[in-house]
Amino acid sequence: MKFTKMHGIGNDYVYVNGFEEKIANPSEMAIRVSDRHFGIGSDGLIIINPSDVADFEMEMYNADGSRGEMCGNGIRCVAKYVFDKGLTDKTSISVETLGGIKYLDLTIEDGKAVQIKVNMGAPEFVAEKVPVIADTKEVIDTPFTVAGREYKINCISMGNPHCVTFVEEDVREMDLPTIGKVFENHKIFPNKVNTEFVNVIDRKTLRMRVWERGSGETLACGTGACAVAVAAILNGLAEEEVTVQLLGGDLKIRWDRTENLVYMTGPATIVFDGELPE
Repeated sequence: MKFTKMHGIGNDYVYVNGFEEKIANPSEMAIRVSDRHFGIGSDGLIIINPSDVADFEMEMYNADGSRGEMCGNGIRCVAKYVFDKGLTDKTSISVETLGGIKYLDLTIEDGKAVQIKVNMGAPEFVAEKVPVIADTKEVIDTPFTVAGREYKINCISMGNPHCVTFVEEDVREMDLPTIGKVFENHKIFPNKVNTEFVNVIDRKTLRMRVWERGSGETLACGTGACAVAVAAILNGLAEEEVTVQLLGGDLKIRWDRTENLVYMTGPATIVFDGELPE
């Protein structure tokens, strides 16, 4: 199996050209390639396929083999892959995901895609659609006690479920593996959840760490950064356009509230190409 290792500000995946490669059990393959000791090492597997409704399809699997609906960093890498490797010469493309069709604009330098802007669509707040089990229609700035501590949580879907909480302590010092697992597997999240812990630096800058369901802590999460920006704006903590600082780098997020669309801009990087023996 030929593959390309790529990352979007440290959120790394193994990419496979589904036009040429057929994987019998992609869930099993995701577990195999993601292992950082016995495999290639990644946060999951993404297969780039033909689509009947868009230019391409992104078929995504987490490191534990579970299917993912959407990945903001992953989809930017898909755009770079298809342009740099000649699958398209278009600088505006559409990509089918389980979280809906996404539209991407590519910035090209020296014949390569260096920056990608993604129309991430509209944020979803209705609890049952996130999904999160709640007595209210929406879960925004809602008290939630877990592991003996009360948090204020904001539950938002960006094509996949997110739980955003703003904290006073420095997120860089948090014991994320412990608390992240508790959030991910809590009974109020029927499909599990991605959890973002956030510091507000100022009205144009947010710092976050993320615990991704099925993968654990990752260096970045594009959909998570979008959910964080939306939650900050809803709570009056940030402007319409913000820089979100993640462990792997920064993303620019803008929520156009007139159109109710979230835009994410960031880089994508090819690490290396390789071939995995059967």
